[in-house]
Amino acid sequence: VQLVESGGGLVQPGGSLRLSCAASGNTYDTYYTAWFRQSPGRGREGVASIATRSGRTFYADSVKGRFAISRDNMKKTVYLEMTSLKPDDTAMYYCAADTLGSTGDWAAPRSYNSWGQGTQVTVS
Repeated sequence: VQLVESGGGLVQPGGSLRLSCAASGNTYDTYYTAWFRQSPGRGREGVASIATRSGRTFYADSVKGRFAISRDNMKKTVYLEMTSLKPDDTAMYYCAADTLGSTGDWAAPRSYNSWGQGTQVTVS
């Protein structure tokens, strides 16, 4: 499966952005789709994840109540709605898909086998 992120940009603190992750190829076996972020000097951090069939969601504590992940299975697109943005949210945001049925930690990069190229979010 191929993933393409969009929607990043520059926003002021307190503002909002919506990121999109469009999937193509064989998406039938996608179990989970997640958003990760990485800023200079930091490891890749799991932000949110969503199960393709059930819609069950997972969030990092740092974004609970501010970010919302959702999916449109017909459009093969996963969204990340980000509100009340803070400078600490500045990072490259990556979309990732699990098409192998990993049973690992949703927030661990090793649980996902397909990755997009990322979209930059800057809060300043």
